[in-house]
Amino acid sequence: MHRPSIVIVCPAASQNAGGNQRTAQRWRRMLAPDVRATLIAQWTGERFDLMVALHARRSAESIAAWDEVRTKAGATGKFPLIVALTGTDLYRDIRSDLGAQRSLQLADALVVLQDEGLPSLPPAARGKAIVLYQSSGRRKTLPKSRRHLRAIEVGHLRDEKRPQTLFEAARLLRDRPDIRIDQVGAGLDAGLAQQAAATARECPQYRWLGALAHPDTLRRIQRAHVLINTSVMEGGAHVVLEAVCAGTPVLASRIAGNIGMLGADYAGYFPCGDAQALATLLRRCRDEPGLLTALGRQCRARAPRFEPRREQHGLRRLVSRMLSTGGQAPRRSDNGSD
Repeated sequence: MHRPSIVIVCPAASQNAGGNQRTAQRWRRMLAPDVRATLIAQWTGERFDLMVALHARRSAESIAAWDEVRTKAGATGKFPLIVALTGTDLYRDIRSDLGAQRSLQLADALVVLQDEGLPSLPPAARGKAIVLYQSSGRRKTLPKSRRHLRAIEVGHLRDEKRPQTLFEAARLLRDRPDIRIDQVGAGLDAGLAQQAAATARECPQYRWLGALAHPDTLRRIQRAHVLINTSVMEGGAHVVLEAVCAGTPVLASRIAGNIGMLGADYAGYFPCGDAQALATLLRRCRDEPGLLTALGRQCRARAPRFEPRREQHGLRRLVSRMLSTGGQAPRRSDNGSD
């Protein structure tokens, strides 16, 4: 029996594992054994039945080349193209970058990773977009210290993650040795790495742990009382759903990408960039146990959205429809969030 072949283009495929690469690898596993999926950093002309491209801007060259080849071959209705959009795509690049904008136009289907992603698309593109939440298996909630509150932020140091908010919050909490903060992530921005090191010197309760292996990071999330996300833009942060699935509540900047993950009425938001508000939330989490309990309850209510079977079903349904129809716009029933 012929198995369709698809190519998953992930510009980070040759680099150390990050969020996009883990998504690409997970999707390749989820599509097997129905299709033969190949993961590459850039498409160079190999024959496949369908392309899935992660990142509208960074994959723009592969996307344009794919469309040029199928157009020259007169392959109308064949060789469909799916583009999955990241946070920088949704909240920056599609507004100003010509390559990202062209990727939206060429795609037969678009994937956003949380509900608030749809309103960020141009109206003309929304009809071919679906929401497909990423997933993580449920993890045991590990014992948490009663002697102090342990908070953790996970994300490489770059401006989109806005780690400066956490640095400032740590300084505001220097009089609270019972609130300890760990930061996990490589210093991709040299200036931010210097700020992290300076914060660690000045604030004994703050530690910058650098890049860690994913299993080690997950264990630290399981043992933390809260996960912090200070980002200024997110497409649908995988670390947020990993915390939710590990029973660790989240304190997050009030941005569309986080609201789409946690819900509009979630009680753990702080204004983006507001270190004072973050510090206040951390104090409350330590001093008011009821707040942690309430946040945990809200996170448990969101957890079913992040079930692996749900993501796999939505992904397989989308790919199957694209292959069978030759790229006809997805229906609402293809939406993995339904």
